[in-house]
Amino acid sequence: MKEHTTNFPLFTGAATALATPFSGGEPDLAAFESQVRWQIDMGIDALCVAGTTGEAATLSRSERRKLLAAAKPLTEGKIPLIAGCGSADTKTACTLCEDAKNLGADALLVITPYCNKGTKQGILEHYRRVAEAADGIPIIVYNVPSRTGVDLTLEQYKALAAIPNIRAVKEASPNMTKVTRLCAETPLAVYSGNDDMTLPVVSLGGSGVISVLSNLAPAAVSAMAHAAADGDFQTARRLAHKYARLVSLLFAETNPAPLKYAMELLGLCAGELRLPLAEVDGALKEKIRAEMTALSML
Repeated sequence: MKEHTTNFPLFTGAATALATPFSGGEPDLAAFESQVRWQIDMGIDALCVAGTTGEAATLSRSERRKLLAAAKPLTEGKIPLIAGCGSADTKTACTLCEDAKNLGADALLVITPYCNKGTKQGILEHYRRVAEAADGIPIIVYNVPSRTGVDLTLEQYKALAAIPNIRAVKEASPNMTKVTRLCAETPLAVYSGNDDMTLPVVSLGGSGVISVLSNLAPAAVSAMAHAAADGDFQTARRLAHKYARLVSLLFAETNPAPLKYAMELLGLCAGELRLPLAEVDGALKEKIRAEMTALSML
């Protein structure tokens, strides 16, 4: 992995926001390691462990550590390993960052504090303290208003960009005007946080996507993001159109419930979830199976 500068992203292309496989209520490390190996074999550009798709809010500190410890030797020298380190509590987020640094994470994904709905200055101070705890490890700020109830502003991003190890943004709001200005007016690398926004975000100057779909189709998502970054929009559009219906189905209920069912169909893991998430209904299962069949994934 090249040294980052203000003009060089942490990765270009696609990072998979890995789902966490469970068996009998506990993380299934054997299945998890198989996922990591398969993702690397398929050419994914980076991996994110214990993010929202990984059901991070239900993972204990010990479970996060086990997942990172399992992933690190498999990714070492191959692709960047990104650790989800977000929490509604600043002190906890700092502890998670320290753990991830000690376990060899190459970058940290830190969600805006949820539930608390921090004030403008409170959120900036949260990230300053997290950045101190990270002790030089690059941080990706994760803005996902649908889950946090807070939408970071361009002014906040500019303030955050002044913190040396805040290097990038995972932007999961639909505000394309803000995305355009983020790319134009800050040194931050911008990643789409929504699979259906990958092509427009990259076309505006973004560096890629942190993807849910790539749990199922890593090679295709990486190819789409790279094609867009290279200006090959014919290829990028073809791939975006091909998977558009499946992307919609993956978010028809709360992520990662539909994804876990799709992964079970592929034999990647059991479909087990942790409450308050629950198995998707039969009608959605049938639609997912039919679409994956149409895409020759099954």
